[in-house]
Amino acid sequence: MEILYKLSLSIFRSSFKLKSKDIDYINQKGLETIRKHAQDFISKRIAPAFVANDGKQTPMRGHPVFIAQHATATCCRKCINKWHKFPAGTQLTQEQQNYIIDLIIKWIEKQLEINCSL
Repeated sequence: MEILYKLSLSIFRSSFKLKSKDIDYINQKGLETIRKHAQDFISKRIAPAFVANDGKQTPMRGHPVFIAQHATATCCRKCINKWHKFPAGTQLTQEQQNYIIDLIIKWIEKQLEINCSL
């Protein structure tokens, strides 16, 4: 995904890394469960046309998906519009949601690869 390369050039986006407790959580739950968590978070917190607390709905820590959302600019509709060109004010389609979820999981997989090679 070319967008992961572009995001890696952003000082802010590239500053996000999974911590050992996040990696332990992923290893304990498995990537399929993490994907389900991402689906749930995206459908409830990001996909609606209007999110009451847009820009503040994704914590900076507490779950590997939250970290991945900030790293991939899928944390709020403003960032999604800027980086992924999905318009604000409209419900995200299932295809758009799948794109976001796939991007989050790809970023997590890359983080796992990096940590395995250390």
